[in-house]
Amino acid sequence: MAQSEKQSVALISMAASAALAIAKLVAGLLTGSLGILSEAVHSFTDFCATVITFFAVRMSDQPPDERHHYGHAKIESIAALAETGLLLGTTAWISYEAIHRLISGNTEILLTWWAAAIIVVSIIVDFFRARALTRVAKATSSEALAADALNFTSDMWSSMAVLVGLGLVWYGFPAADSIAALIVACVMTVIALRLGKRTLDTLLDAAPGSATEAIRKIIEATPGVLALERLRIRPAGATLFTGVVVTVPRTMPVDDMIALRELVSQNIRAAYPNADVTVTTDPVALDDESISQRVRLIAHRLDLAIHHLTIQRVGIRTAVSFDLEVDARMSLLDAHEKATMLEAAIRGELGQDVEVESHIEPLPEKVLPGEDLPPRSQKEIEDLLRKLAAAETRVCDIHNVRVRRNSEGVFVHYHCRFAPEEAVETVHEVIDRIELSLQHAKPDIRRVIAHAEPIGYALH
Repeated sequence: MAQSEKQSVALISMAASAALAIAKLVAGLLTGSLGILSEAVHSFTDFCATVITFFAVRMSDQPPDERHHYGHAKIESIAALAETGLLLGTTAWISYEAIHRLISGNTEILLTWWAAAIIVVSIIVDFFRARALTRVAKATSSEALAADALNFTSDMWSSMAVLVGLGLVWYGFPAADSIAALIVACVMTVIALRLGKRTLDTLLDAAPGSATEAIRKIIEATPGVLALERLRIRPAGATLFTGVVVTVPRTMPVDDMIALRELVSQNIRAAYPNADVTVTTDPVALDDESISQRVRLIAHRLDLAIHHLTIQRVGIRTAVSFDLEVDARMSLLDAHEKATMLEAAIRGELGQDVEVESHIEPLPEKVLPGEDLPPRSQKEIEDLLRKLAAAETRVCDIHNVRVRRNSEGVFVHYHCRFAPEEAVETVHEVIDRIELSLQHAKPDIRRVIAHAEPIGYALH
């Protein structure tokens, strides 16, 4: 329906241009009015332009084929560029003739009522066909029809200038006709330059407006995207072809990558319904810097504050630890919910095999290559930790104990449980006492990282 409507409105516009060009030419030759002659030449160029437009929209409506993978929409841009050339050529002739008449003083014309009537009819016709062309051009994103609409809008205003010029000639100002012709030339020049700039932007594949920045923000805000590697946008008629390459963790499952590509496409099409989106995911190994940046970005999205971020490599596994800042008066239950939410979000983006620990302890913010202590040494420290915890009445169920050594010393990780209603402030006072006692007994222990859980939660 849209294709036939484009062709119909172009055909009607072509017939109107031919009729007006003939009528104005006859009137201009009989009266000697340069204003009317300039309008006749303008209408003749419009006729040529509408012929070009008619065939352009027919060819541009053809679907993509083996040689033209992006369709044929740019034919309309070429047609619009040809119209620009016609407008500028006509403008040059009108300007030359008007200036010549003003200098020579040969401005006498034969004024008749029917010549003025032709101009009035021209204004009415241009108004209605410009409105029809604009409507269809917006509905179909047709550059050729939009160019025609601009042409006929300029025709309407330039015809008004000619009509005013004829009126002034009637009242004894014969030079007004040539002045009106110069006004027509100026209007045509402005329209031609605007049309030419827009057409060249399309032919040079310039991204429309602020589309690049808007789509970039959409992609970077999509969960699971590590970074936007490449973004290419090119308009072709009503379609905005968008090519996207994003980096994702190489540990991300294939099904999750497929879902991420579809999510990025959906988000872009929600903002640009006519977009033809191609998304490519580039799996990469996460380096220390990208993990740190990504963890902080995830926390920022969830409106959570973290500090003392530490990343450790244990064999082929990655361990992420950080301090999660919460209100000291918050219950342990609420604080643990926030920690669990953040940990799940990090695993969702970095991979389920990433070890994530949240705590409130100062840790060096850098990657520390580490290794597990021998089993005998681990058991000795674990037994001591359980003994120290047993002396505290509020803490229970010491579990998931891990002891590792890195360049800064021995790091001890463990989980423990408290009553759900305990305040975070109280929980950390107990944990601090255990840490100090453990470090006093074993001076080579550099850090003790405790993860407190409310009683009743499943082990993880």
